[in-house]
Amino acid sequence: MKKPFQLSLLLLVFTLNAFAGEVPKSISQNIRGQVIDKQSQTPLPGVNLYVEQNGKKIGTTTDFDGYYLLENVQTGRINIYFTYIGYEPVILSNIELLGSKELVLNISMLESTAKLAEVTVIAKEQKERTKNERVNVSGRSFSIEETQRFAGANNDVSRMAANFAGVQRSNDAANDIVIRGNSPFGLIWRLEGVDIPNPNHFGGLGATGGPVSMLNNNVLANSDFLTGAFPSDYGEGISGVFDLRMRNGNYDKHEFLGQIGFNGLELGAEGPINRAKKSSYLINYRYSTLGIMSAMGINFGTGTAVPQYQDLNLKLNFPNKKIGNIQVFALGGISAIDFLDSESDEEEAGGFYSDNEDLRNRVNSGVIGVSHQYFFSNNTYSKVIISLNGIQNKTRIDTFNLDGSIISPQYGQNFIESNFQVNALINHKLNVRNVIRVGTFITRRSYNLLDSAFSYSDGGFRNIRDANGNNMLYQPYANWQWRINDKLEMNTGLHSMITPDNNQYSIEPRWGLSYSLSPNSSINFGYGLHSQLPYQLLQYRQIRQSNGSFSQPNLALDYVKSNHYVAGYQQSFGKGWNFKAEVYYQDIYNAIVDRVPNSYSSLNSGSFNFELPDSASNDGTGYNYGLDLTVEKFMDQGFYLLSTLSLFESKYRASDTIERNTAFNGNYVWNVVSGKEFLLSKSNSNARHTLTTDAKFTLAGGQRYTPIDPAASAAEGRAVYNEVDAFGAQYDPYFRADLRIGYKIAGAKITQEWAIDIQNLTNQENPFGQLYNSETNTIETTNQLGLFPMFLYRITF
Repeated sequence: MKKPFQLSLLLLVFTLNAFAGEVPKSISQNIRGQVIDKQSQTPLPGVNLYVEQNGKKIGTTTDFDGYYLLENVQTGRINIYFTYIGYEPVILSNIELLGSKELVLNISMLESTAKLAEVTVIAKEQKERTKNERVNVSGRSFSIEETQRFAGANNDVSRMAANFAGVQRSNDAANDIVIRGNSPFGLIWRLEGVDIPNPNHFGGLGATGGPVSMLNNNVLANSDFLTGAFPSDYGEGISGVFDLRMRNGNYDKHEFLGQIGFNGLELGAEGPINRAKKSSYLINYRYSTLGIMSAMGINFGTGTAVPQYQDLNLKLNFPNKKIGNIQVFALGGISAIDFLDSESDEEEAGGFYSDNEDLRNRVNSGVIGVSHQYFFSNNTYSKVIISLNGIQNKTRIDTFNLDGSIISPQYGQNFIESNFQVNALINHKLNVRNVIRVGTFITRRSYNLLDSAFSYSDGGFRNIRDANGNNMLYQPYANWQWRINDKLEMNTGLHSMITPDNNQYSIEPRWGLSYSLSPNSSINFGYGLHSQLPYQLLQYRQIRQSNGSFSQPNLALDYVKSNHYVAGYQQSFGKGWNFKAEVYYQDIYNAIVDRVPNSYSSLNSGSFNFELPDSASNDGTGYNYGLDLTVEKFMDQGFYLLSTLSLFESKYRASDTIERNTAFNGNYVWNVVSGKEFLLSKSNSNARHTLTTDAKFTLAGGQRYTPIDPAASAAEGRAVYNEVDAFGAQYDPYFRADLRIGYKIAGAKITQEWAIDIQNLTNQENPFGQLYNSETNTIETTNQLGLFPMFLYRITF
């Protein structure tokens, strides 16, 4: 117990020393960045911008290349205004400005279809509009401050997004999210314009979630989250999209960050590579906290199952007017965990799956890419992104006798998938009303799937699958944005998926429309046909024949397809209040089912049902429909609130033609997250002291599950499920409350923050799953995460 005490004492001494010196009475900081045209991406010179403080305006204008520098702005919460003749004003409210870190804001302004003179700013702030201007429905932009502020978010974009309408958590242990009743496997992860594999530690091949995210929110810029009918530049997914961007590092000043919390110890740095050319770097590294504690000999109560992981986030930015803008980005992570029952104490729980079993799991994942953006004119640019990504899953399971003296290997797995992808596009702004974008994703997909199990009849290991190869995926797309006037906007496009390897293709129309009923209200409509490739382990599944050879009956599987229909209404009120309602219907066909009549469907993937059919077909169907409601108050005078209610139905039909609930048909989800920031210091004090309190509660319909058949299980001595009643049972409603309390001291050179995030504050016992105990012939229910405090310390300088 001495080591945690010594660490706490060290932090306290550092804190006192950091503020022992004299600090200016009035702490100020700089704001810098670039302003560009949203449609053409070209710089805007002469944009007026200002911050209003204490009744005075501090302002400047952008230079010829659209860059600006606003100096000596008093720190705290600020509002910043951008105005330009002929463009819609931009207002950013309640942005936190710290003395320890310059604020870099890169802004996109939209040209108005009406001829506007530069007037006093009265336009409302459109926080509800996405960064991708081609999105008309079922999308929202989110800030990284939200991932840091929301209780229970764990600095994770997926857990943060679980607060949005139409979204629910799959379970507490991982960050998989269910969007409008769809499988988590239908989510598209996109980073810096390219599709990436599962960006989570301990994530499975083909899955989209995991216990800990590799994406560090300290390096992310404001990004988009879409829940349906997304535009034509997105493909190979049927539920939703995370479209994430890394921010550029500060191009004028070197800045550093240190952070320690339950998720890891982090070190970050950013700054200029060449100040004159405004090139910059941004890098962040993290190592698991429990791994560090284990190395120090501190037992956190996890036994041998200590999660070990590391991740690295990197971005380099090289702007150049002559040859074009070049950026390099990378994200990578390695993770390992061992569940060793052979090394556990007698009083500790058994192995991961059962007693007398050891399981070792390794996951390596990453992406690296380079992009080049070239401007042919003020209205036309091209962008080419080349990337390489991959993921590796290695698992080994051993069994042993009671005294642990003999350990016998039972199963080994080594799954590798890699993708070489090129995304090329041309964007042309014909005029203020019409913008055309055409592009394509070209992906070379490689796979190497090897696993084997010990066969007592053969006296050795027998391969379950040994498949490797590569194939091509082409995704051309086109989009036309037509801004008929300042009230009416339409986006029309086509997306296509082509896989020559199995002669499959799809042509997918996309359409979205927004109409402003008034300056504060609008109606929105959207439609899209979306497709998703079959799960790799199913499509390349091998069936052993009597002569020892393998057959692959699922190579010709078609894509799973879904028609999305959405209609919405949005209303803004005074003082930052906003209301949004959307109704939707999703018609799913070509779902993958077993050729043998039973309840299996790919629409339930990600529900802890790991069985895959030997031979599959595209004869399944499904549908989702529902209503999403959002009431939100954006941060104002230190207070914010987000309340979402989703009412939905999710059904499917498998090869036995029986209509059933999907595994994700909880029927309702209600989230409320709110917080208040209290300023504890006076404006002329040496440092800005703030106390933040954030709370969240979730009430959702219970998880659907397939019940265990007690009689059949007793007869076979293992769990036997009643597949006739697949997902026919439902647990009690899910309830969870989280509380986060933070304290921040923002000085002139150093900012420090302490926070405690108490998850499942009431220690609610939410069911996780059922197990069959063959020794007692009983069915046991396991619960999800109980009361769990998480601590955080962050320093920037």
